Amino acid sequence: MSFSGKYQLESQENFEPFMKAIGLPDELIQKGKDIKSFSEIEETGDNFKVTVTTGTKVLVNSFTIGQEADIETITGEKLKAVVNREGKKLKVSLKGIESVTELVDGNTIVNTMTLGGIVYKRISKRV
Repeated sequence: MSFSGKYQLESQENFEPFMKAIGLPDELIQKGKDIKSFSEIEETGDNFKVTVTTGTKVLVNSFTIGQEADIETITGEKLKAVVNREGKKLKVSLKGIESVTELVDGNTIVNTMTLGGIVYKRISKRV
């Protein structure tokens, strides 16, 4: 099953506590909590391009499975990381954050980010 496609955020859990934990200012947290983001994933073999649009902010990350890449985080920081694939899951570790993006079925992606005891979960549906 391919990750390729466009997805819209349908629901999320623990947005505010997670964003506070990673140091996002309260003003941005309040602005961002009700915005439905859109994700576009282009998958070509082991090469991925992920574009996430939240309001006017656009975050684009390109990477190859198993190879070090520059990944931009939610806070705008650029870090070197390796994205690995395990079946229908993409996994990456960024500054103590464990991120798992799972293709649950042909139309649903669940992204779970864990930092310490805080689990931020985003569910997006294909559009």
